[in-house]
Amino acid sequence: MSLLVVGSVALDTIETPFGRAEDTLGGSATFFSAAASFFCKVHLVGVVGHDFPVADLSFLEARHVDLSGLEQRPGESFRWSGVYNFDLNSRETLETRLGVFAEFRPKIPDSVRDARWLFLGNIDPVLQLDVLRQVNRPELVVCDTMNYWIESKRDDLLRLLERVDVLMVNDSEARELSGEYNLLKAARWIQARGPGMVVVKKGEHGAMLFTGELIFYAPGFPLEEVFDPTGAGDAFAGGFVGYLARTESMTPDNLRRAVVTGSALGSFAVERFGVERLRELTRAEIYDRVTRFRELTAFEQLVETG
Repeated sequence: MSLLVVGSVALDTIETPFGRAEDTLGGSATFFSAAASFFCKVHLVGVVGHDFPVADLSFLEARHVDLSGLEQRPGESFRWSGVYNFDLNSRETLETRLGVFAEFRPKIPDSVRDARWLFLGNIDPVLQLDVLRQVNRPELVVCDTMNYWIESKRDDLLRLLERVDVLMVNDSEARELSGEYNLLKAARWIQARGPGMVVVKKGEHGAMLFTGELIFYAPGFPLEEVFDPTGAGDAFAGGFVGYLARTESMTPDNLRRAVVTGSALGSFAVERFGVERLRELTRAEIYDRVTRFRELTAFEQLVETG
C-alpha cells in the first residue's frame, strides 16, 4: 500500500466572507497527504524554504506520512494569498510568490521508487513527466492539472496523459482541455488520449467519475458551515487514491466507494481554514460521513404502478 505524492507544500493567506487566516498550511501535497494518511502510508516529495514551520507538519508524521522527501532550502517558501467571493465558488488571487518552489526539481528517494500508487499534484507537466521517469511503473498513476498548464504547456500535458491512468480536473478544465462543452464528451476525449479514468470535480456540486463502462456521480455533502474551499480538491484526491490503495481493488463498486470517500474528505476540508479540520479529523467521523452519503443518495427501485 505504498503511496507516493509529489506536489506543493505552501503557506496560504486566505480571506473568505467568514474569516481570514494568515500563513496557514497549504499546498496540494499537504492536503493530499492529510487525507490519504487515514488509509495508508504516504511518502511526500516537495520543497519548502527556510521560513517554513516544519514542526507544524508533525501531525502528518504522527499519521505515518514519510517526510524524508521534503527538501528545505535557503529562500522563501511558496506563498499564495486570495480572497473568495460570498458563494465560495470564485476567488481572486492577490499574490503568488513561488520562492524555492520556482526551482523545484523533484528527486524521488530510492526507497520509494517502487511505490505502487502515485499522485502527481498540480505542478508543471514537464516535472510530472520527470517524476514518471524516476519511478518504476506504479499500478496506478493519478494526475491533477489546472488551466494554467492547459494553456501554457498543452503539448507537454498531452504527452503526460499518455502515461496517466486517472486525470483529475474540474469541469472548466475538462472543457478547456478537450474543447467540448458537454462533460461526457470531454471525458471521452480525454480518455482517448490515455487516461482510462477521468474524475471531474464540481466543487460544492460533487464529483463525477468516468471509466470505459462506468459513469458515477457523488453529490456535494450539504454543510451548514463552509469556511475555506482552497484544498478541497486535493483532499478529495487523497481520500480517493488513499482508499483505492488501502483496498487494492479497482472494481466498479470499489471505485464508487472511493469517489464517495474522496467526497467525504473534501467536505471535511472546507469546514476550517487550511488543513485544520483534517488535522483533528478521526476515522470514526469519516466512516459516519460516508454512511450519511449513502443515506443521502440511496433509494429503492421504483415500483411499477401500472
